[in-house]
Amino acid sequence: MRKLLFTLLLTAPIATYSQAVRKYSNEFMSIGTDAAALGMSNAVTGHTGDVNSGYWNPAGLMQVKEKQLALMHASYFANIAQYDYAAFAMPIDDRSAFGLSVIRFGVDDILNTTQLIDDQGNIDYNRISLFSTADYGVTLSYARYLPLDGFSYGINAKVIRRVIGKFADSYGFGFDVGFQYKSTGDWQFGVMLRDITTTYNVWNIDEDEYATIRDAVAGQNQELPETTEITLPKAQVGAAKKFVFHNEISLLAAANLNMQFAKTNDIINLDFVSIDPAVGFEVGYIDMVFVRAGVGNFQNETQIDNSQSVSFQPNIGLGFKYRGIQVDYALTDIGDQSAALYSNIFSLKVDLSIFSR
Repeated sequence: MRKLLFTLLLTAPIATYSQAVRKYSNEFMSIGTDAAALGMSNAVTGHTGDVNSGYWNPAGLMQVKEKQLALMHASYFANIAQYDYAAFAMPIDDRSAFGLSVIRFGVDDILNTTQLIDDQGNIDYNRISLFSTADYGVTLSYARYLPLDGFSYGINAKVIRRVIGKFADSYGFGFDVGFQYKSTGDWQFGVMLRDITTTYNVWNIDEDEYATIRDAVAGQNQELPETTEITLPKAQVGAAKKFVFHNEISLLAAANLNMQFAKTNDIINLDFVSIDPAVGFEVGYIDMVFVRAGVGNFQNETQIDNSQSVSFQPNIGLGFKYRGIQVDYALTDIGDQSAALYSNIFSLKVDLSIFSR
């Protein structure tokens, strides 16, 4: 039974690639970066304006005035999966900027027990091996001001690398496009189009290694899955406004509409698009201490008695900035209102100009 369960768990992620177009593909690229953004429930498309804009909306890189570095680490599923993120951004000149970000989401040291029982039916623990499964995303970003006052645009070129031990690996390529507009009244608006050309993954499956899984359970052999996968486009539309009181206390209010062009469980569900709204707030004191809160991930859920209910994910966060160094913290899904478990997220952002003063 244990051998059968392992076979099913290991072949499931490979077999799901048999469909060329799927609702959920390269989802590790949708988890989110930066504890400041996560504390506001990711409602940052309209106002993002630092090194993390390469992920949220590359048009926001035009607000980066010095070289910046960002780092984040998070653990998911009771520390089974590790999420790591690093980003760098800098202005090229007074009308353009550049960014680079790297994401790794992986599970390491997975026990491979498909060879636990030898040909004579004996259990041999020396036949157990370890493998890792990991997803990598590398994004190059370019941003520039448009000739129209207040408008900027950004483009992401993404390379996706996914590895499932020695069994299978893939490469994928895709593009994002983002726009931002800042009005004279301090309103900010943004649009982010992810995987606008679709992101195309090509899988290479090691048939010899796959055979060790496929033939692990007698009479339950499976054919090799398809080797292509397409990530459908998504869109985020955001707006934000910052209010300043007595030059000491500020309030940033932001909202997002996150759209998928497929039928999902999002609270707004049409035949051609599903929409998940999110709102976030940030209160700042002398641009040094920040308190954040947000709510998003509104989903329609079917209960065991077939009744419908709405789940959502509330988040809170804190931040501290001093002399170009900013440390942020987010506690996601407080109160366990959604299916996702809460997580403690920390991130660091550094203005590299502090080292040249």
